[in-house]
Amino acid sequence: MARIVVPEAEALLDQEIPVLDKGFVRLVDYLGGDARIVQAARVSYGEGTKTFRQDRGLIHYLVRNEHTSPLEQVILTFHAKMPIFVARQWVRHRTARLNEISGRYSVMKDEFYVPDPNQVRFQSASNKQGRSEEALAEADVTEILDEWTEDHRTIYAHYQAMLDKGMARELARANLPLATYTEWYWQIDLHNLFRFLRLRMDPHAQYEIRAYGEALSRCAKAVAPIAYEAFEEHLQCCVKFSREEGAALLALLDGRESSLEGRAKQLFEEKLAALRARTGVGFDAQAPEG
Repeated sequence: MARIVVPEAEALLDQEIPVLDKGFVRLVDYLGGDARIVQAARVSYGEGTKTFRQDRGLIHYLVRNEHTSPLEQVILTFHAKMPIFVARQWVRHRTARLNEISGRYSVMKDEFYVPDPNQVRFQSASNKQGRSEEALAEADVTEILDEWTEDHRTIYAHYQAMLDKGMARELARANLPLATYTEWYWQIDLHNLFRFLRLRMDPHAQYEIRAYGEALSRCAKAVAPIAYEAFEEHLQCCVKFSREEGAALLALLDGRESSLEGRAKQLFEEKLAALRARTGVGFDAQAPEG
């Protein structure tokens, strides 16, 4: 059987997609596409390719009902460059294969992430692990970024001096900061890439890894556009409600008050706001009076 070739993916091969100030994502290779998903799903009863409409319906059915194995037949390989702190979030997705540059064998480059001034914001009061929408004062941002850059220059100079004295690379690298850029080759199947994108493109994810998620999503969409359409429809843009929240939603639709209070009510209303944003449909989170 001939290799499946997707023109949109071929056009992206080996093209660096810039991310942050010095990073990138590059699609190195891919195996399969929408056609491979359809072939894998239909192999059990031996039917060949059908119409585009039928293939699209089948892929949406698979994603909607979490029949994941046909999507695992599609594999993407990336070369990516990111700050170490982004890599440590990224690597928590353990369903991929990767090879990272090693500071034991190689001298780490003098490349450090410097955030855009607009991203230097206050700690969020409601999200303990994130930043708020409010930026620091311009003078404070300038001072912070100047110190940030100078600290990196100083630390790298010390790192280089350690190497010049003959100190082992494996130990000298330990003094480098989390903003140091690293690189790796990362291979993952489409199903698990969608799981990655659903988490890392979420508005609650850290801005820096969201930027990489956007670049990876561009590649996934090129390789398997119908599957990516189904991902957006049934996974990325959906909102999950608990049983209690489902009852509250039904009450709202019936014009009744829900029993939710306090934090539970706040989370429910945040989900309704997310649902409005993702669907573009207005929805009143408060039950009518009377």
